[in-house]
Amino acid sequence: MSAGLQVMGRDWRRNSWLVAVGSVLLAATVLAQFGGGPRGRFVVKPNIRYDGRFTFVRLKYTTAPGGFWYGGWPAWGHGHPLAEQNLMRIMNEVTYLGPHTDEINTLTLDDPDLFKYPVAYIIEVDWWAMTDREAAALRTYLQKGGFVIVDDFKPQRFRGGAGEYGTGWQVFADDMKRVLPDVKFFEMRASHPIFHAFFEINRLDIIPQAYIGGQPVFRGVYEDNDPTKRLQMMIDYNTDISQFWEWSGTGLRPVDDTNEAYKLGVNYLIYGLTH
Repeated sequence: MSAGLQVMGRDWRRNSWLVAVGSVLLAATVLAQFGGGPRGRFVVKPNIRYDGRFTFVRLKYTTAPGGFWYGGWPAWGHGHPLAEQNLMRIMNEVTYLGPHTDEINTLTLDDPDLFKYPVAYIIEVDWWAMTDREAAALRTYLQKGGFVIVDDFKPQRFRGGAGEYGTGWQVFADDMKRVLPDVKFFEMRASHPIFHAFFEINRLDIIPQAYIGGQPVFRGVYEDNDPTKRLQMMIDYNTDISQFWEWSGTGLRPVDDTNEAYKLGVNYLIYGLTH
C-alpha cells in the first residue's frame, strides 16, 4: 500500500452491514436531489479539474446502434451518475480516502487527463463500437499502469439495426484483441487479493445476479498474461454490480445483495489505488 493510503481504512471490516444501512440513507438523499429515480433524464455534468482528491472516472466510448435501452442514449452512461455517486458516499463513510462524492468525471479514452486517474470504470462493453483510436488509447492506459473495471454485459445482446445477435462476451473479447492482440482472460478466484483489499470476500457465489439467471462470472487481464504480475483489468460478466449501487435506497433490490455489491466496488477501487 502506498504511503498516502496507509490509514485509509476505518474499523468497519467486521461491521460490513453498515455499508447497506448507509447506502439506504445516503441514496434516499441523492434520489431526492435528482427528482425521482435512477431512470430519469440522462444528464452529463461538466468534469471537474484534477485536484488530487479521488474522483470516480467513467469511460465514454462510441456506442453501437440500439444501446442504452434501445433509445439512442450512450451505452457507457447507463446508471450515470447515481450509481457512482452512491458508491462514492460509501467510500467516504468507510475509508479515509475523502473522494469527491457528487462530482463524477466522464472521459474518453484518448483524453490526456485520463492519465491523472489510476482507476477507470466502463460499462456495457458489448455495445461498444470500438474505434481504432479507442483501442490504441486503452492499450496505452493499461500499459502505463491504469486499472480498468468492466461491468454490466450479458451473454446475449442485440447489436445493430439489422438484427444481429451475438454473445456479449465474444463481442468484448474480439474488441480486446484489438487492444492487446495476445490477451488472455483468467478466471478470478476468491483467494485473489482484490477480494480482500478492504472487505473480506471469501466466496464469489454470493455476489448478486442482476440479470435473469446464471452465475456472475469474474475474469481478469494481467500484464503480459502473467498472473504473478499486475492485474490490469477486472471484469464482471453476466451481472451488473453498479445496478445495485444505482437502485440502493429504493427498495427494488435486497439490502443483502446491495451490501455485497458495495463491498465489491470498494475492494475494486482500493485495490486499483494500491497496486
